[in-house]
Amino acid sequence: MIAPCAGTVAEGVLLERLTSDDVALLDYYEGGFDYDLRAVTLASGTSAQVYFPRGDLPTDGLWDIETWAAQWGAMSVAAAREVMGHFGTRSAAEIADMFEMIRARAAAQIRAGQSLHGAGTLNGAVEVLERHRAYTGYFAVDHVRLRHETFAGGMSPVLDRSAFVAADASIVLPYDPVTDAVLLVEQVRIGPLARGDRALWQLEPVAGRVDPGETPAEAAHGEAEEEAGVTFTALLPLAETYASPGNSTEFHYIFVGLADEAEDIRTHVIPFTELMQMIAGMQVCNAPLLVAGLWLSQHRERLRASA
Repeated sequence: MIAPCAGTVAEGVLLERLTSDDVALLDYYEGGFDYDLRAVTLASGTSAQVYFPRGDLPTDGLWDIETWAAQWGAMSVAAAREVMGHFGTRSAAEIADMFEMIRARAAAQIRAGQSLHGAGTLNGAVEVLERHRAYTGYFAVDHVRLRHETFAGGMSPVLDRSAFVAADASIVLPYDPVTDAVLLVEQVRIGPLARGDRALWQLEPVAGRVDPGETPAEAAHGEAEEEAGVTFTALLPLAETYASPGNSTEFHYIFVGLADEAEDIRTHVIPFTELMQMIAGMQVCNAPLLVAGLWLSQHRERLRASA
């Protein structure tokens, strides 16, 4: 944060000949961070205005733009595009309330460029003719009009599609190879409720959003400690998957976490054989849990032998 301090100098970029529309756009963006303009005196002796944070906010040494840009630049640009897309329809205060999820969606966009899958598929042309945000709340929905290259050559007709826009998630199935038991979390879920499912409480692996600045593995460790009281001795990556690529951006990083203890905070510790009976009896409706259980069935003996 920039902070007022007598007798000091901060470097910056001086913007001149701004129109009232330019200033309105800047005010909107900075207002979402609770920044306000204050008058300052430049080294040349002339006056200017600088956006300062409201109140006393923590500062931590000198800020270096190159260091910051290396870690946060691409994500911040992606987040700014979404923020400014709401200009004229949402207030700066509303943007501030949504900004945590805006940043998470932006980080997912950057992470998408590092995906492992795609080998052997058509790297064809896609023309996005129109894309607009039809809804934004905790999640978002985009409407897209596009054409794409076909396998036979040429371009497809114009397609109208909608996409559920979410953040990436880390999902981890805790497994104790000594006791041969897994840990599941039980919680109510909005998806089954909205569908009209008779079973609203779901048994799932530990899961949580991958926040900006953390890796999927770090998110998995953090969620396990926070949600289930579990500390892993090892984290084994087993899949990177879309939840439903036909209609959603939601992307899952799935792990099995090796652990030797768990605190009981509405969790279920069950034998591995019981999990496989649930899978065989179609009692598991959580796709990542199904994937993790089947993966574990292939690697369980090896993990138990080395425990």
